[in-house]
Amino acid sequence: MGATVFVNGTILSGYRADARASEAAAVVDGAVVATGAEALALRSTADEVVDLAGGVLAPAFGDGHAHPLQGGLEKLGPQVRTCGSVAEIVACVKEWADAHPEQEWIYGGSYDATLAPEGMFDARWLDEAVPDRPVVLRAWDYHTVWVNSEALRRAHIDADTPEPPLGRIPRRPDGTPLGILQEPGAVDLLLPVEPGRSHEDRVEALRLATAEYAGLGIAWIQDAWVEPAEVEAYLTAAERGLLSTRVNLALRADPFRWRDQVPGFVEARRRVEELGDPLLTAATVKVFVDGVVENHTAAMLADYTDTPGDRGLPNWDAAQLAEAAATFDRLGFQLHLHAIGDAACRTALDVFEHVERTNGPRDRRPVIAHVQLADPADLPRFAALGVTANFEPLWAQLDPMMLDLTLPRLGPEREQLQYPIRTLQESAHISFGSDWPVSDNDWRPGIATAVTRQTPARVPEAGWTPAERIALPDALEAYSSGVARQAFAEAARGELVVGTAPDLVWLDRDPRAVDPHELRSVRVLGAWVAGVRRA
Repeated sequence: MGATVFVNGTILSGYRADARASEAAAVVDGAVVATGAEALALRSTADEVVDLAGGVLAPAFGDGHAHPLQGGLEKLGPQVRTCGSVAEIVACVKEWADAHPEQEWIYGGSYDATLAPEGMFDARWLDEAVPDRPVVLRAWDYHTVWVNSEALRRAHIDADTPEPPLGRIPRRPDGTPLGILQEPGAVDLLLPVEPGRSHEDRVEALRLATAEYAGLGIAWIQDAWVEPAEVEAYLTAAERGLLSTRVNLALRADPFRWRDQVPGFVEARRRVEELGDPLLTAATVKVFVDGVVENHTAAMLADYTDTPGDRGLPNWDAAQLAEAAATFDRLGFQLHLHAIGDAACRTALDVFEHVERTNGPRDRRPVIAHVQLADPADLPRFAALGVTANFEPLWAQLDPMMLDLTLPRLGPEREQLQYPIRTLQESAHISFGSDWPVSDNDWRPGIATAVTRQTPARVPEAGWTPAERIALPDALEAYSSGVARQAFAEAARGELVVGTAPDLVWLDRDPRAVDPHELRSVRVLGAWVAGVRRA
């Protein structure tokens, strides 16, 4: 590493409107030792001088909720995400399968669920592409898979298969499975027969994913769903020096097996800490409180508008979740709870209240991820309980998913309550993430959406639910210092000032001065993570 002096540009301490700016910065082994004239004075003795060419050096961005392993794995299978029709998906799968006859199981993702009515895809469509090998495609939301008939046959999923706990199997009128498996309870029916991805595939996926993130100027990722085999892939990737960003692992707690998981989680954390790589931590436990609105599995306080009597699919018994959360918290893990529906959000808040009452006060910084729908009466509880609301801001727009699948299920009253970003930004702590590969891992379109609540075509003109728009500097902060705070790292990496050791991003201009819809034109010219240039 050594000493690096950055010159000929603007050094921003952060992205707030009143952030300090200087003309140079000196960094030694990742730590900022001088700015301005004092940094320029060190230029002659520096190991490296970086000419910013009139650009901006600022704290790097973070992703407060993502799935980098899955995003990387998508690059190793059929690339169906950009397909615009079922026919295109089928053709893409066939082309890939024909080119890879050695692959007994074909995995791909993630397809656009709006391409079939109600998101219901038929196994027979995939049979046209591959009739003799199993095909498993992840939907955009990663809560649903679409499989062909051979995958159903090998997993013994047929008309006599009962509905699984915590999952759903949509069926044809004759009772045979359609080809869609919703939520882990159904998706996991494949586990006894499928081989899964290889260890080396996972390691390569992490290399690809973290390199892509570094190229976007994102230096820290919360991997929000890690299984035991995936911990091994992370350890191998770190040992081989293949990680380009920091990653914190959130180990997924299973509602049926969480007690048995406790020793494994503690051991996984110990092994990561023993490795001592500054890019890898395992400090968090992830819980799926519910599913998603689009397949009616988000837990709701009132019925879905389009299916009276249905309030979703909670993944946990509330008492069991409270006990599990208190146990993991007592062991020092941060809690990261997925909550989409308003009932799930209330449950998560109740759980955090129970944890504090049971284990006593401490700086635990629990996270509720997504917060798509929250009862207004519950919003003040975020600040009272010290909860970080982690939003995926790109979702707060009237895109086809919202128009075709979400709004018909919620109805007009609940539509207006979605993604209360400004309300919680003004009263509590927020952070931003992407949920990649569910949606784009680029911070720029997410920030544009948070500021405008519009589609890229600038629709609607006044913004959707415009009262929840936030200012551009605040959105940039949510994707940088807000994520750093979520990671307990704001003191070290939240600002670019003397005495801190922030990860750095080099941009070609100040993003605060750009039309939000033009943020994609802001170029990332470099990124430094843990003192090392990674992009």
